[in-house]
Amino acid sequence: MHGGHFFSIALVSLVLAALPAPALAQVKPGDVITRDNSYKVKGLVSPGNLMLVQQGMTMDIVPSEKLDWPPPYKAATEKYSPQVQLGSDGSLNNYVAGLPFPLLDVNDPQVGAKIMWNFSFKPLYNDDLDLRDPEVASFNPTSNGTPLNYFTVGHFSFYNNIGRIEIPPVPTDPDAQASGIRYRFGFYPILEPAPLRGWGLLRYRYIKPDTEDNVFVYRPRSRRVRRQQASTLSDAIGQLAGAESGGGGASPYASTLDPDSYFGFSAKVEDYNYKFLGERDMLASVHAKNSPEVACPNDGGRTVCPEDWEMRHIYVVEADSKPNKNVSIPRRILYIDSEGWFITASDQYDRQGQLWKTIATFQTFRDRPVPDAKVAIYPYKRVFQLALVDEDLANGGSSVIYMPGPNSEERECWYIDMGTVNNSTFQPQTMENYGH
Repeated sequence: MHGGHFFSIALVSLVLAALPAPALAQVKPGDVITRDNSYKVKGLVSPGNLMLVQQGMTMDIVPSEKLDWPPPYKAATEKYSPQVQLGSDGSLNNYVAGLPFPLLDVNDPQVGAKIMWNFSFKPLYNDDLDLRDPEVASFNPTSNGTPLNYFTVGHFSFYNNIGRIEIPPVPTDPDAQASGIRYRFGFYPILEPAPLRGWGLLRYRYIKPDTEDNVFVYRPRSRRVRRQQASTLSDAIGQLAGAESGGGGASPYASTLDPDSYFGFSAKVEDYNYKFLGERDMLASVHAKNSPEVACPNDGGRTVCPEDWEMRHIYVVEADSKPNKNVSIPRRILYIDSEGWFITASDQYDRQGQLWKTIATFQTFRDRPVPDAKVAIYPYKRVFQLALVDEDLANGGSSVIYMPGPNSEERECWYIDMGTVNNSTFQPQTMENYGH
């Protein structure tokens, strides 16, 4: 077994007809891909991401580089992964910490679900995360670089009760047994625009596969925390935020981004059936050069560019929502990096089976999120997601999450496994207090 790569030795090449055909002309380092030569990356990016290139997202092709796992994560994988099993219903059994399934076999009928569990416990943030002041900009097809609206959020945070590897208690917080909660997530408070200042969202993910997420929303106008159906989290956050007015019209602060698409996919793993579509070498932005990211000048700011893209070994998984889940996005094709286990792209299909939306993510691999960091400095390199683009391909509307935000004074932004949040951070009363 060799470092972060020992998980791939049992996975042989498999490409099914459902995948796009390989590009006739392979790209090479030094190439610059624009809308004029976008044909060169057909089959090397998802069909939805290809449309982003065709509309102007420029790609600088660079040599591929290796990703390493954080040493504590690597040690946890070697210690605990031999005992992990997948139930017949797709549930995860005997998991403690690290990557659940480092050895994969394409002949295993559950390989798609195992890949998704690996993504769910990826080596990005394992104890806690406090992502401060990320910015969300929304655009339409006629935008000239100025967003239609802008959200700034004080905290985008997680606290994991299980899978902990660095900050005590490890590997499991006693709250896991007491509450049954795997992790708590918070998105609050919105700092701008002013009419939505104070709005917030909490989401609790439970360990039991048949226990649905608990969702709480704070609306500053009513000054109340209310429960929300988890199924609504596949709707755009702009619709959730605008719902407090009680009107039926579109919110002037509408966004294309839905909470189920944070980091590429944030829905409950057990709510979907998975089909492994194969593995192939494709382009992804994994060693991005810009932090903060830069709005693309060639498509009105609807994406970020130019950015570095490299060839990566990618697993492709189809996620179909289980019957009676009533989600807005019933089918997703997910592209998952085989070293870092993050989603590089996601194509999303509507209830009629038509390609509707696409997501492109932009990662980097370094020991600090920005070069001049003073606090968020780590003893080893790790993955940071710098931006996520979510575009509605039907109407051309786009939302870009900047992490860190280009206008934020909080430049370091990413505080990973540093004990900056705990379970009390994610209580409805705490969110309400921030909202005031």
